[in-house]
This record gives sequence, structure tokens and C-alpha cells, in this order.
Amino acid sequence: MIRKKLDLKNIFDRYYKKYDAWYEKSPSLYLSELAALKKVVPARGKGLEIGVGTGRFAVPLKIRYGIDPSKNMLKFARQRGINVRSGRGEKLPYKNSSFDHVVIIATLCFVRDPENVLKEARRILKTGGRIIIAFIDKNSILGKYYQRKKSVFYKKAVFFSVKDIRKWIHETGFTGFTCFQTLFGPLKKMGSLQTPRKGYGKGSFIVIRSHKPVRRKKRV
Repeated sequence: MIRKKLDLKNIFDRYYKKYDAWYEKSPSLYLSELAALKKVVPARGKGLEIGVGTGRFAVPLKIRYGIDPSKNMLKFARQRGINVRSGRGEKLPYKNSSFDHVVIIATLCFVRDPENVLKEARRILKTGGRIIIAFIDKNSILGKYYQRKKSVFYKKAVFFSVKDIRKWIHETGFTGFTCFQTLFGPLKKMGSLQTPRKGYGKGSFIVIRSHKPVRRKKRV
């Protein structure tokens, strides 16, 4: 799936302060999402966040490397101690098999070619490495709300379902499927920290973990 070229880099470069301020204004949502991510993101190993933004997730998840096309967003991430590079997920400037895990949070809905981003993630992962994808389910309450609201960030975004993401994961060579969900109910009722649950279909924020399969030695 290749989408038309989007001018999202300029949107995030222009509104980077507004983006970063959201985490302060919406602590219950942010911390609930973070709690779900911590269920599957490894505490150790060399990690990369594709679409690192201002580093709000990378820092508490102990992810030391990040890439993003927005230079203004990267200034924040760099100040927060992340080793950042300017670039896009469709063409990652990293060597093959150089990371233990790759994390993609709310980024696939903004990229031009989501499947190619996953292929690139697989390329730079070590054998057995983990990929973690977090997103707002398009069929959820919050997903439908964002699609109607057309905010400055989401008006050009394309939302996906769990079925879409799961299909791409397996088509690009990943195996396994572990899923957690959070942000239950309508937005006005998300005023407190929520405990993540396994599975999907109830929560709006979904976190999926799969891995790059281990090569089996051929029998002689």
C-alpha cells in the first residue's frame, strides 16, 4: 500500500511544541499508553523508535535511538538524551541486523508506505529481534472520534485496524502475535490511569509485538 506523498513533515515541524505539550495536558492517556507499551517493550537491548518525535515514549521505555523526518521534533528528542537521526521509516540509515527491537508508535498512519516501513524494520533487526507496533484502532471509539475531528495532526492520517496491521506483519516476514489494549470507553471517561488488558476489540490504543524468526539450521 503506497499512499500519495504527504506534507506531514511540515505539519510536525510547525506544530512540534503543540505536539509535545499534549503529553502534559493529557497525562492519563499518555501514561495509560505507556503502561501498555511496557508490557511488551524489552527493558534491555539496543532499541530504535521509528517516528521518535520529541522522545516522550523513547525515554521512559529506555530506547536509546530514534529517527524522524521532523528536525524540530528531533531537537526535543536530542535534548532528552536520544541518539537521533533525520530520516524516514521507508529507508532507514542503519545496517542490517543492528537492533534488538524496533518500536513504531502512532507512526504507520502517517507514513507513505507502511508495508515498506515494516520490511525495513525487519532488515535492521537481529534474528529473533522484536517489533512493537502501537496505534489507534480505526474501529475503536477513539479511532472514529479522531477520524471525525480532523485535528491538525490527524486530518491527513490514515487509520488502520488490527486486522490490517496483523496482515502486514505476517506478509513482511514476522512471526508471533502478542497484543495488549488500553484507553477503554469514550474520551471524556479516560480521566484516570487505565490498566492494560490482553487482546483487542475493547480498547482504542493497541500494542502488538511480533519477532523476526530465528533461522533453523538445515539438517545434514
